Amino acid sequence: MTISQLSRKNVQALTPYQSARRLGGNGDVWLNANEYPVSPDFNLSERIFNRYPEPQPEAVVKGYAAYAGVQPENVIVTRGGDESIELLIKAFCESDDSVLYCPPTYGMYAVSAETLGIAAKIVPLTADFQLDLPEIEKNLTGVKVVFVCSPNNPTGNVVNPADLQRLLEMTANKAIVVVDEAYIEFCPANSIVKQLKNYPHLAVIRTLSKAFALAGLRCGFTLANPELIAVLQKVIAPYPLPTPVSDIAAQALQPQGLAQMRQRVNSVLTDRAWLIAQLNAIEIVEKVFESESNYVLVKFRDGEKVFKVLWEKGIILRDQHKALGLRNCIRISIGTREELAKTLEAIKAV
Repeated sequence: MTISQLSRKNVQALTPYQSARRLGGNGDVWLNANEYPVSPDFNLSERIFNRYPEPQPEAVVKGYAAYAGVQPENVIVTRGGDESIELLIKAFCESDDSVLYCPPTYGMYAVSAETLGIAAKIVPLTADFQLDLPEIEKNLTGVKVVFVCSPNNPTGNVVNPADLQRLLEMTANKAIVVVDEAYIEFCPANSIVKQLKNYPHLAVIRTLSKAFALAGLRCGFTLANPELIAVLQKVIAPYPLPTPVSDIAAQALQPQGLAQMRQRVNSVLTDRAWLIAQLNAIEIVEKVFESESNYVLVKFRDGEKVFKVLWEKGIILRDQHKALGLRNCIRISIGTREELAKTLEAIKAV
């Protein structure tokens, strides 16, 4: 018997999430992970490393609560948004329960459920990447957690707020609705956080990875009502955030850090508009989808060829060809203007 055969059956069959770093590549232009292209500069102010960190660092919790417009008791800090996904499944799903998600969307909802041995129900998005509410309602039996990403990764669009409210109403007293707002800084008016007071079964995932340019920090948040937060507190690791991480996160949430974040957002929005205009003028581009995030989804006449040619030139994009309904599509993160210009020239050369 091999070591692999000793692992759980669902783990033996598991296909791990194909993260940008796992996929590799030898590029000098990296536009495949929705990262901000330039690193912010922080100096550590907390230098006591021989003690375990706070279970929930007070400065980070209070800083994010103030930023998000909620109370500290509405916040739990996690190791990136990915830990939030896992905690919610772990806390609310029995072995015979299910989660529900709507592809094409972020792949970790499925991977986390499968890793934990929880079945997943799939209700595809509509042709315009919105929720298919009638089909969701038909499939809610046995579902304990529903995942919705808005703005949606990889399509870039915002989910209709009225549909989200209808989803919350149809799941009341039945399931937790998780709205993943990893990219909400690029369209803050579309946040559902204000609805927390009306829906005790709503949880909102946030992160410092995108607009805050701190993907390497692995710092995320779940926003929810105190009762839901208390449930997550039962299953989270005792010391989720290392001291240097909470130190930098607290600084990023101070007024100066927030001002810098908003400057980055404005820069991304400007460069995104420029990129979309340039892409629309290229003959092999069939469609550039509407985006409210820091990336654009583009459909090409031959997306597989475009992806391969650029990969070989060291321009690493995110191939979405195999995702549900995204044949010949590529996701392009908003890098620097120079990186985007180089990418455009390479696309034109195809």
